[in-house]
Amino acid sequence: MAGHVRVWVDTEADYLEVSFSDAAGYMKETEHDAVMERVDHEGNIIGFSVLGFSQFRKDNPLQTELTA
Repeated sequence: MAGHVRVWVDTEADYLEVSFSDAAGYMKETEHDAVMERVDHEGNIIGFSVLGFSQFRKDNPLQTELTA
């Protein structure tokens, strides 16, 4: 799979966003309180975001599944 990935970090807000596509979409909740999926209108995952990303360290990694 080839493509572009865009990563945006707001350290002041402790927010990380990763986009796989610039397609129109919307944010959707996941089972993990800190993670939101970004999906297109067909339900394909086109990105995700993590709120409070600084709490996830080597000894406490973020583990979740993107399901869309």
